Amino acid sequence: MPLRPIDAIFVHPKQRLYVVYYRGELWQLPRMKIDDRSWQNRRPYKDDSSSLYLSIHQAISDPLLAQKLRTLDLPVAVRGSTLPRFEAWWEAHGFKWLKDRLLTGESPLAAHTKTGAINNGETDSTAPLNSKSPSVNNKSTGQQSRVQNSDTKKARKQDDNLQAKDVFADMLADLVEEVLHK
Repeated sequence: MPLRPIDAIFVHPKQRLYVVYYRGELWQLPRMKIDDRSWQNRRPYKDDSSSLYLSIHQAISDPLLAQKLRTLDLPVAVRGSTLPRFEAWWEAHGFKWLKDRLLTGESPLAAHTKTGAINNGETDSTAPLNSKSPSVNNKSTGQQSRVQNSDTKKARKQDDNLQAKDVFADMLADLVEEVLHK
């Protein structure tokens, strides 16, 4: 089994469920959603682990769960691999990869990547306006309202990102401390 601090998200394609590799133990989530509520209702995974595949998306959008699970932005070559293959890679290359990322100043945490997070729940607020609107005034009012809503959502998201970055900065500092002192 890989050594701490590895946390990773695996998918069971036939049963359509997530299995979280949490510090060397496998935990099955009750549904295809990764959030704190699912994590609280987890149970030990007891089925065949060779049928699990590393999820291509390791970032967790739920800030509460992201504090508990320190998933990494793993190399593309490892994504989609089976659990045994992932464990072999981690044992052979994982800590060197992690140390290299930290020494170059790159964050190894998946939460710091720009790629899509699992179950981020956001909707696209840039949908086109309804072209069947009977008056020009209604169109311009709708556009203004939509722009204001979009700006409000962006401002809220930036505030959330600032708060989340503080949490992730603390997590990264703990991870750096642990890796560099082993």
